[in-house]
Amino acid sequence: MNRKHPLVSIVIPNYNYGRALELCLRAALAQTYEPLEVLLVDDCSTDDSVAVAEACGVRVISTGVNSGVATTRNTGAAHARGEIVVFVDSDVAMEPDAIANAVALLDSDPRIGAVCGTYDAEPLIRDSLIEEYRCLHQFYWLAETEGRIGTLHTAICAMPARVFAEIGPFNPRLRHTEDGDYAARICRSYEVHSSTAVRGRHDHDDTWRVVLRKVFHRTRLHIPLYVRRGDLPGGIATGPRAGASVAALLALITLPLGLLAAPWLLVPAALLALALLADTALYRFVLGRRGPLFAAYFAFAHTVVNAVIAVGAGVGVLQWLASRRFRRLYEPGAHLATVRATP
Repeated sequence: MNRKHPLVSIVIPNYNYGRALELCLRAALAQTYEPLEVLLVDDCSTDDSVAVAEACGVRVISTGVNSGVATTRNTGAAHARGEIVVFVDSDVAMEPDAIANAVALLDSDPRIGAVCGTYDAEPLIRDSLIEEYRCLHQFYWLAETEGRIGTLHTAICAMPARVFAEIGPFNPRLRHTEDGDYAARICRSYEVHSSTAVRGRHDHDDTWRVVLRKVFHRTRLHIPLYVRRGDLPGGIATGPRAGASVAALLALITLPLGLLAAPWLLVPAALLALALLADTALYRFVLGRRGPLFAAYFAFAHTVVNAVIAVGAGVGVLQWLASRRFRRLYEPGAHLATVRATP
């Protein structure tokens, strides 16, 4: 950084998030840090997103054709004038000091190439119990991994523009796992840090269908990356918690047998106990914060999500074995596909 207060460009990729967008934009405009510019990069939304942004006085850039979040972020970075680029999802409203804290952390150590933010324990818009489950789970998980990490959380992600130029754009072929691919690339040259001082409220997915679909596809599509880069941390999908996911799936599979023959209930019960024991600290946190009734719902939801993670991983492994194209999903150089910025 060659200035005490470098210009920060807040790049907000968006596709049909008009419902939460005004909260996101107002929070970006209310940051205590200056100077900054706010850019909304719209991926050809069909809702009122563009009108919302224009009413807030925010510059809107269009991708020209719906292309996915990777291309949307790349387009925003191509138009950004700042020495630091901060990517913020359009369903996240940052705390007023989030940008200032991110810039200070980047400035503290030249080895840090990116600073990732975390979520608040309360959702931006409260809609459903499954949304509250996701909110508490991700709040706990992100806070637990604060400090240097081996992945990249792009909901709030700050990096010097020179680092982005050096590492290259997000891979436009990836629509679910572009952050994992970018993490594998940036961590070869720089440290990535997660900080609870860089926080925002997130409008999490609020239906079971969307939550389970995302969990399944993100787990499945990460398999070739984990095979290629075995040193990457697994988080909620692999590593130490993989056993909990497998146990949860086996518990659900064997439950019908237990219902048919009572003695066999010991099998799913034991498997469920193993799945729950893997996250005892998480359940203690939820119990202390929300009480026993919600903790019971949380345990049920977490068991189902863990089971879907196991299914996603299994399908991903089968795809990796059967498909050469799937195995090459994260080949080096794939991110160098032409990125076109729309004026």
